[in-house]
Amino acid sequence: METRRRIAILGVTGFIGSGLPKLLAADGWACTGVSRSGGGDVEAVDRWVTPSDFDPAGHEAVINLAGAPIDRRWTKKNVRIFRESRVGVTDKLVHRIHDLPAAGRPNVLVNGSAIGFYGDRGDSVLEEHDHPGHGPLADLCRDWEAAALAGESLGMRVVVLRTGIVLGRDGGAFPKLRSIFRLGIGGRLGKGRQWMSWIHVDDHRRAILQAVRSPGLNEAVNLSAPEPERNAAFTRELASALHRPAILPVPGIALKLALGGFGETLLHSQRVVPAALKADGFTFRFPTLESALADLTS
Repeated sequence: METRRRIAILGVTGFIGSGLPKLLAADGWACTGVSRSGGGDVEAVDRWVTPSDFDPAGHEAVINLAGAPIDRRWTKKNVRIFRESRVGVTDKLVHRIHDLPAAGRPNVLVNGSAIGFYGDRGDSVLEEHDHPGHGPLADLCRDWEAAALAGESLGMRVVVLRTGIVLGRDGGAFPKLRSIFRLGIGGRLGKGRQWMSWIHVDDHRRAILQAVRSPGLNEAVNLSAPEPERNAAFTRELASALHRPAILPVPGIALKLALGGFGETLLHSQRVVPAALKADGFTFRFPTLESALADLTS
């Protein structure tokens, strides 16, 4: 019987990570789940370890999606948690790989990041070669990526996933938005002119698989659908898909007062396009917001 290649997933019990092992197993991978509990019930994970016990040796690839949720106030304490769970975890992972003999190191590291890397950029169309923006989230993403890209000096191919707003039935932004709109209190955020770059969770997971498999993907990869939407248009399409009104705009000052730094990031404009994925031949199943919402509300 042919031995399957082994891959490790940090963040495997999260919204995105929990759906990856089944997809990877179908592609011939054996999956190690790295979880603080040391176990779980995620389908297609055949080995569980805690982060402190995780040994990258024997894994051809590692996917690192670890990171504490940032949809809360950006207090000093929370900012430390955001950084440690991203930059700190990634730095420790790369150092652990560094300590392995060269022949025993993974070939590929696919690491999380976010389109927050670009900061607030107005109407500019943003591809992977564009420079980082300014602000706490941009700084966090820049340092997060730098920690992962240090792995290139170890002979690994490293891909950092600049993820947009992920839409799925069971996690991410969509269930929260659906609840708000079903109550009839949904509406645009601020003036609604800011660009929102989004991606259906199925396309996101498929893109991660492509990042693992394809030598043509290196360093930064934008994980967002090819057609971003302005917030006002996004709101109208969501309201229409849910057959609810969208008549109560949320003032920008209210977002900032209620959510602090995170509220401010909701007003940032990021018109991101997936140039690297398209150049690598990736095909989106849900290229438009209309197609994504039709699937999510069916």
